[in-house]
Amino acid sequence: MSPFEHGEVFVLDDGGEVDLDLGNYERFLDVTLTRDNNITTGKIYQSVLEKERRGDYLGKTVQVVPHITDAIKTWIESVSVIPVDGKEGPADVCVIELGGTVGDIESMPFIEALRQLSFSVGQENFCLIHVSLIPVLGVVGEQKTKPTQHSVRELRALGLTPHLLACRSAEPLLENTKQKLSQFCHVTAGNILNIHDVPNIWHVPLLLRNQNAHHSILQQLNLLSIAGPPDLRDWTKMAETYDNLTNSVRIAMVGKYVGLADSYLSVVKALLHACVACSLKPSIDWIAASDLEDDSAKLIPEAHAAAWGTLKNAACVLVPGGFGDRGVRGMVLAAKYARENNVPYLGICLGMQISVIEFARSVLGLERADSTEFDAQTPNPVVIFMPEGSRTHMGSTMRLGSRRTLFQAPDCTTSKLYHNSEYVDERHRHRYEVNPDVIGVLEEAGLKFVGKDDSGRRMEILELPSHPFYVGVQFHPEFKSRPGRPSPLFLGLILAATGQLETYLDQNQNSS
Repeated sequence: MSPFEHGEVFVLDDGGEVDLDLGNYERFLDVTLTRDNNITTGKIYQSVLEKERRGDYLGKTVQVVPHITDAIKTWIESVSVIPVDGKEGPADVCVIELGGTVGDIESMPFIEALRQLSFSVGQENFCLIHVSLIPVLGVVGEQKTKPTQHSVRELRALGLTPHLLACRSAEPLLENTKQKLSQFCHVTAGNILNIHDVPNIWHVPLLLRNQNAHHSILQQLNLLSIAGPPDLRDWTKMAETYDNLTNSVRIAMVGKYVGLADSYLSVVKALLHACVACSLKPSIDWIAASDLEDDSAKLIPEAHAAAWGTLKNAACVLVPGGFGDRGVRGMVLAAKYARENNVPYLGICLGMQISVIEFARSVLGLERADSTEFDAQTPNPVVIFMPEGSRTHMGSTMRLGSRRTLFQAPDCTTSKLYHNSEYVDERHRHRYEVNPDVIGVLEEAGLKFVGKDDSGRRMEILELPSHPFYVGVQFHPEFKSRPGRPSPLFLGLILAATGQLETYLDQNQNSS
């Protein structure tokens, strides 16, 4: 999936590569989803075609209705009984997000499947919430309800009637807007929820609670008698704490997709979680890696000077993951700057490989040291192709999903950040890894590989002991960061950037 088209590719524990929306659900609800929680048109058609090839349909003509719609219903029903919160037994409520716009060709089979599902499970087991935009046009500033009226009419024509309307708007809905929506959309005023813009995203559950959204949903699902009031004390504290933060920390994010912030959504959220834990607001300075390169000094001198000025003003440097050779030289220069000037550095996936390439070139004097991903003919391949599948296919060759990393040195910074654990389970998404044959030379020169997989061949974590905080990890710690429970590595980066790391580690050592 291209980051420019989809934004970030979120990786699940079981190796499923999914849309960033599932990442939002995991973070917000603190659940662990599976690849089956992600239903796509391709998966549905593939499953139906496989059934047809096996002869399951006994030679009948395969059609969108009933075969595709039945496959969608079956998928939803089978996924709804998979526990995702660590508890046993199926959940009380299954949330289905049907993306896209009402009337899209792509969503038609899904809408028909949900119409059939609502009929088969019964009205008291089905609650439909329709999300719609309430735009404000021109100087008059009138809130327009026509787009919502039209989409609801279209939806009802397809056999689905919304029980609640979730209206997105910049400002709170006016009372007469609500009345108009109620009258023309056939939804009671109490079931029209307004999700207007708020200072930070953690206010959204509070906003919904204040409008009794939970009561309306539970009433529709006939669950009022068994559900307790929502406990949002932690959410309230989090939302209010963030609003009252005044100090910030400057973080240089050196990447190749910086034009689209969604490409690094989990990284941004992980930085937010870590900063809030340190009572700080994140101030992320996006730096296009290619702007740091020497060629840019000649072609776009202003951008080159601005990028270097931004890098030198940052309290820490983060190089996230990515694929392809564009911007690699700029990332190498960023890693070199952080290493030589004792600036806290965190390299994730590609960012770790970059730090190895830079160290080999600058410290070992191997000028052509490189990854075989960027230079297949390099005489010093310090990063090589280490697949878990086929060499000929782009798909199914990655090391994907949750894998165990064993700490090699109990006194290393990373182990201390993970509360002196012997191992850690984090999610992966890569094809290239540090060449096991060069580990000895790199370690002799001072770069320590403090985390490896259970085979000892795959390098997972590197540190530079002579540096305040110089860490590279082959996995993606950002995928498991949660509000109120930040990723230890991101927390370490922010603590190091603000001079608090030593104190924090000492306190942790004493308390354990």
